[in-house]
Amino acid sequence: MLAAMSTAAFRPSPQATAVSRDRGDACPGTLRLHAADDGALARVRIPGGVLTVRQAEVLAEAARRLGDGELHLTSRGNVQMRGLGDGCGAELAELLTAAGLLPSRGHERIRNIVASPLSGLDGRGLRDVRPWLAALDAALCASEAARALSGRFLFALDDGRGDLAGLEADVTVRATADGGAQLALGPAGRALHVSAKDAPPAALAAAEAFLEAERADGTRAWRVAELALGDGELTAAVGRRLTAEGIGHERQARETGRTDGPLPGAVGDALSVHVPLGRLSAPQWRELTRVATGELRLTPWRGVVLPTPGTTAARRTESLARLAAVGLVTDPDSPWLRVGACIGRPGCAKSRADVRADATATLGAVHHRGGLPLYWSGCERRCGHPRGERIDVVAAPEGGYRLSVVAPGHDEARTVPLDDPSRLAAALAEIT
Repeated sequence: MLAAMSTAAFRPSPQATAVSRDRGDACPGTLRLHAADDGALARVRIPGGVLTVRQAEVLAEAARRLGDGELHLTSRGNVQMRGLGDGCGAELAELLTAAGLLPSRGHERIRNIVASPLSGLDGRGLRDVRPWLAALDAALCASEAARALSGRFLFALDDGRGDLAGLEADVTVRATADGGAQLALGPAGRALHVSAKDAPPAALAAAEAFLEAERADGTRAWRVAELALGDGELTAAVGRRLTAEGIGHERQARETGRTDGPLPGAVGDALSVHVPLGRLSAPQWRELTRVATGELRLTPWRGVVLPTPGTTAARRTESLARLAAVGLVTDPDSPWLRVGACIGRPGCAKSRADVRADATATLGAVHHRGGLPLYWSGCERRCGHPRGERIDVVAAPEGGYRLSVVAPGHDEARTVPLDDPSRLAAALAEIT
């Protein structure tokens, strides 16, 4: 189908700057492991962050048997295992396949789908996006063309509350008040309105249109934002593809949103917890599976939502106490909600510091309410940093750290040195 689409409509914009990747996409998966200083790393795609209790138990068993025993949440609601031994790939794939976590080996790295984690649980969304999630994942795994997407290409399914709008997904589907859906491309592209039933195939069509545009553009782009196309060109191409596939659509103004996950505590028919630095020990993961009633939902904000329909208030309070007892965050005012970090030393050879230890040691200098989040990075790559406004705390080549503010109205080139992490409070006062 891709070969039949015309490339004549794609015109580079003189204002746009294409990003041409000079190497293949090395994004890790479960069949392509990444070599790190602490052993091999596997990234398991969990569409929508949704896991059955049994699947969660299989992940814990795989981490215990093959890795360091811990599980790490990513900013896309996926799971990473670290410290994997040499030659464990076949056994890992076998475990995941048996649990239904590897439905298509040819598509395993492109199943990057985030979804509103409280959808259908708190009465705030316009629709439950779970049917969209199942349909889109199935369509992706059935598409030969989609196999060419990079492991970084991201789909977002927003139930209308706008919680995923700031994640800068490549394809965002958002429920609308009229019962339909808005299809948006990239972080700032225009939008198309489609019916609710057509939302999953329209999302796939948008991804395939991106691949066609990438080929016509003459670059090797991994994300929509990397294409050097004029304003609206990709949206127009998606519109032509939708027409060819018989999917009705019309242009509309793009709705705005934010990027914030559920606060810890009891929320609607669910419990929400935050995972400090996204790192889950075996006891923490085990307690999550014990409290869960059917499934777990991993969030893009390194948290976990546990649906609890029919559970009494007393039982929820008891469950939150159990989760807090193993070190998970259940307090909505915890400073951990504003602190993140890359893996740092000793897991990454490029890192200049043990950023997780420093972030933990300086937690007392961070106040949750009313401030920008802090992200600690071992080098300038800032792996895993959150989207949106933040304070970057980056390990410096000469030692110590440098702080900079990433937010409108701030000069990102301005930095404040932090020679001693214990002086974080003073550095924060100076930079803000």
